[in-house]
Amino acid sequence: MLLIPAIDLRRGRCVRLRQGAFKAETRYKHEPLALLRHYRTLGAPWLHVVDLDSARDGVVTNRALVLALVAEHALKLQVGGGVRSAELIGELLAAGVDRVVVGSAAIEAPQTVSGWLVRFGRERVCLAFDVRLDDSAVPRVHTHGWTHGTAIDLWRAIEPFRAHGLKHLLCTDIERDGTLAGPNFALYAEATRRFPDFAWQASGGIRDAADLAALAATGVAAAISGRALLDRRIKPEEMHAFWPSALLPVLTCVPAAS
Repeated sequence: MLLIPAIDLRRGRCVRLRQGAFKAETRYKHEPLALLRHYRTLGAPWLHVVDLDSARDGVVTNRALVLALVAEHALKLQVGGGVRSAELIGELLAAGVDRVVVGSAAIEAPQTVSGWLVRFGRERVCLAFDVRLDDSAVPRVHTHGWTHGTAIDLWRAIEPFRAHGLKHLLCTDIERDGTLAGPNFALYAEATRRFPDFAWQASGGIRDAADLAALAATGVAAAISGRALLDRRIKPEEMHAFWPSALLPVLTCVPAAS
């Protein structure tokens, strides 16, 4: 399993949201470029970047900053947030983004998104589904930066893409996201059981290295972590268990949250 550090951008700053609530924001002092360089120093091969403003409002707010991160050529970038057109996917890939994450559009226009998978290739597009469990523990998909609920369950949401080359699939349990309460291991175990051929990425609730090991045991291909890394709850040598090619670097300090 691969550990992928996450940077969430809002109004040009690095932030973390709690349970997807924009009013429950933790803002960090360090600049996004400095954080990218920090993860490069630690040995991370990939970085996950989300433009939260675009995800919620569909308005391009942090594009210049995203492109500045890409221009560093420091590590591979997986970028999402408000991606709702083939033109934007093409622009991001042409700029040097390695994989583009598509979220809300996969629910609102599955036929169109299926075409994007075919056009750009299964390695260059990742579909993201943010879910909340209902009273029957069924994962229901939310869109537009977690703000719009739907009646569509995760398993039904995936079906239209199975015949069109889908490989990378990111699932976030909104109730766990930003809480340090532990991942929803049962959800990811069921996901890999139902769809074992997908490269699942698990997001939400990671506390420590023990959680990473438990996620690896569910069969997911990657774990995305923001707050646990920002709060230095996982040691560099523990990260390296999930970065096989990384050399042990000198740890640089990550500024505390403001």
